[in-house]
Amino acid sequence: MDLSEVLDIVRLTDTGLVRRHNEDAIASDASIGFVILADGMGGYNAGEVASEMAVLTITAELKEALGAGSSQYILPDVDRPVLNKEILKKLMIDAVAYTNASIYHASQTYSQCAGMGTTLVLGLFINNQLLAGHIGDSRIYRLRNQHLVQMTEDHSLLQEQIRAGIITPEQAKQSSHKNLVTRALGVDPKVEMELNEFDVEIADVYLFCSDGLTDLVDDELIQSTLNSHVLDLTKAADALVKLANEHGGNDNISVILAKVNNSYEDKNTWYDNFVGWLK
Repeated sequence: MDLSEVLDIVRLTDTGLVRRHNEDAIASDASIGFVILADGMGGYNAGEVASEMAVLTITAELKEALGAGSSQYILPDVDRPVLNKEILKKLMIDAVAYTNASIYHASQTYSQCAGMGTTLVLGLFINNQLLAGHIGDSRIYRLRNQHLVQMTEDHSLLQEQIRAGIITPEQAKQSSHKNLVTRALGVDPKVEMELNEFDVEIADVYLFCSDGLTDLVDDELIQSTLNSHVLDLTKAADALVKLANEHGGNDNISVILAKVNNSYEDKNTWYDNFVGWLK
């Protein structure tokens, strides 16, 4: 089955009210359950370069690995690659590593790109699970039974201070150091993507977002907004972006919403649709 039959995905990005350029980049494909969001940083327009490189390169790497290079996964008496979770995890990790090296090389080669980098959230829905990777402080949330839960933990100075008991989550909301990430794509020669897997249930809504939303809109308001518009993801995305702008709009705002409408257990069909998308 085409995953667009069981997944609704809506994405929206907005420059906000203060920034002159949008340094966020987003992409998705509901038919194969693919979602990616990057929030760039560094230099004049360099953040925009980093985030676009991240989205375009990771997508291209996954296409190549699962397309032309897929023969390495063919088993005896099987005429097509065998798709499984471990293979996909490795492909995601390898794609991110290659992209990190590419962004880092560009930042070292071109003066106008010096110091650029980007956060990243990446999701693949497969066999009633979500494979979720992230670097930095862009986040993934899950709305289940009207309750919102943050699925990722920020790679940030504030999160380290919270974990160490130096400050409370309430104090962190008032901090002036919200944008100091401890891990970013393209800043160092190597970076580790945190990769987790989550069981997915019918009616779940997943929110992938940049800190342009979460720095200005608290989780309780995000939860109530999603619950108010759970039947229309387009309205939900519009409402979230509007809230961030109403609260100052001092950064670019990007959201991707994915709602699970049915079970998707057939791995082979998932693979067929993925390869069809690559051709």
